[in-house]
Amino acid sequence: MSANEGRLVRDTALTVLALVALRLVAAAYTPITFDEAYYWMWSKHLALSYYDHPPMVALVIRLGTMIAGDTELGVRLVSILLALPMSFAVFRAASILFGGVRVASTATILLNVTLMAAVGTLVVTPDAPLLVAASFVLFYLAKVLETGRGAWWLAVGAAVGVALLSKYTALFFGPAILIWLVAVPKLRRWLVSPWPYLGGLVALAVFSPVIVWNADHHWVSFLKQIGRARIEDFRLSFIGELIPTQIAFATPLVFILGAMGLYALTRRKAGAMAARVLINATFWTIVAYFTWHSLHARVEANWFAPVYPAFAIAAAVAANLTQWGFRAQRLVDFCLRWAAPVGIVMFALLIVQANTGWLSGYRRDATVRSVGVGWRELADGIEAVRVRTGATCVLAPDYGTTSWLAFYLPKGTCVVQPTQRIRWVNMPEPDPKLLAGKLLYVDEARPGGRPYLNQDFARVERVAELPRMRGPLKIETYALDLLEGPKGDVLDHSPPPELE
Repeated sequence: MSANEGRLVRDTALTVLALVALRLVAAAYTPITFDEAYYWMWSKHLALSYYDHPPMVALVIRLGTMIAGDTELGVRLVSILLALPMSFAVFRAASILFGGVRVASTATILLNVTLMAAVGTLVVTPDAPLLVAASFVLFYLAKVLETGRGAWWLAVGAAVGVALLSKYTALFFGPAILIWLVAVPKLRRWLVSPWPYLGGLVALAVFSPVIVWNADHHWVSFLKQIGRARIEDFRLSFIGELIPTQIAFATPLVFILGAMGLYALTRRKAGAMAARVLINATFWTIVAYFTWHSLHARVEANWFAPVYPAFAIAAAVAANLTQWGFRAQRLVDFCLRWAAPVGIVMFALLIVQANTGWLSGYRRDATVRSVGVGWRELADGIEAVRVRTGATCVLAPDYGTTSWLAFYLPKGTCVVQPTQRIRWVNMPEPDPKLLAGKLLYVDEARPGGRPYLNQDFARVERVAELPRMRGPLKIETYALDLLEGPKGDVLDHSPPPELE
């Protein structure tokens, strides 16, 4: 490695470390989302799997809270630090597939400045460990290509297994790898070799805890996810959301470079055939499915996380290895120069907006519902009401409110969602004595109240209404009802809809 290349590697490492440090600061000051609070509750009762997802996100949070406690930073700490091995894997994959330190450095930095990586590792969801595992799948497949050694298939299997422990979307790596092997003539020998199949067995072994858990719970998680693929009607409105949301999550300049890189790889303008096909197969297999899915249901922007390592490498190919015409080259140069600053500014503005609402003039925006701004103050008010009324347990109608309450109320407070008990099947049932006394029901205030409570309890009394605020904006108002005299079981153990 030359002195210039060594300097480039050092600068890349320092840039990644600086971006990680920025996310850590943002994590410490940004209230958690309701999904993060939900996964935090999982982490308190580790299990082989869960109703919604495999267990990796709970493990990530548990490790972080062991270090930094049950705080916003603790919940997010390890997820953010996972950007370091992710960056290593993308750097190595790009350098092997397309040669040279510059393309590897560019791919690494471009991936890290996307909102998918910045926000996707700060806000802890199953997509955070999936993004890291996807990077290692690419890296280990590149090692298979570089060395021709079958043992690397075992590493591929392990990475795919970890990806499957993160999210079921990782199943698409199987078809992508098969397409790669079939489409590249020199790689077809692996189809009659035992090594890829041994790698598949490794992936299955790593994933086996999820299978065991599902077998013990009537396959409910598998049925839930398979149900999402069921087509009941076609709605073209959802497909119109795909490109705008991905432009935002990739950041506009990285999106342009990535799209140009995919075009160049498809038109054979850069790289060897095996490298080109690997990037395209990894990217388009997952994109094709989610495009199909969007014809009948909404596709959340973060679901595309596993394609981003390949997309970043394609963007680096466009920036460093492709010969463009004069105008296209000017566009590439502009995007490459400003991609990192634009990505960092977009991330900073998003964090400021989520915490303060300044940028929208304190008006409502997409972040107010999911980010728990105002919940710490709201929880203080709820706790004061609970103490004043003598309620022994706090109830909530949905998993998000339940999880926020559990996170922000004093440690040890009884907090229960009486419905959808499958979500809490890995956790011990609350003490019946706590459910036999006065109960405080917390839900958004709605016109007409909540008549169903009168059907389940002998006495229902509205004791308070408290707002959740972000600055001067009232995000929502929560009604607090004191419940006494349950007419039956407080907890509804009806089977989930997947099992009805």
